[in-house]
Amino acid sequence: MTLSIIVAVANGNVIGKDNSLIWHLSDDLKRFKRITEGHTVIMGRKTYMSLPFRPLKNRRNIVISTSLADIDGAEVAHSVEEAVALCRTEDEVFIIGGASVYEQTIGIADKIYLTRVLKDFEGDTFFPEIQDSRWQSVEKSEILFDEKEKTEFYYETLVRKQN
Repeated sequence: MTLSIIVAVANGNVIGKDNSLIWHLSDDLKRFKRITEGHTVIMGRKTYMSLPFRPLKNRRNIVISTSLADIDGAEVAHSVEEAVALCRTEDEVFIIGGASVYEQTIGIADKIYLTRVLKDFEGDTFFPEIQDSRWQSVEKSEILFDEKEKTEFYYETLVRKQN
């Protein structure tokens, strides 16, 4: 199984504020859907509750929660380890947030699908530092521009370096 993180990160590793996304990049949301459809997505409870539509369609939704025992339309795991164990037989599984789940999985993830948002945003939620010594860029898009947000961004795929 490939454990992949998918995330959009602004300058300063900002990923959100007040439990929601700060920006709306239509192309990035379409990419997220295209990459994750047909796969399992693992997320924390707050991320799940922040979704505009729950559960995410055409995906197996696993929510990590220590306080909830049952969520309509999703499976509940009580730890990252339990969530990952539920997916042992799958080809690729996606970690989709939030910050605590990213922090717990960046050390065990095999791949990162990164959207780098080239703008400063005031946020209260951050992605962990990506250490260049542990990751290798295997794909990088040109710099794109979102007309609505007046924001530049690019996509990059990173894989864990083999030691």
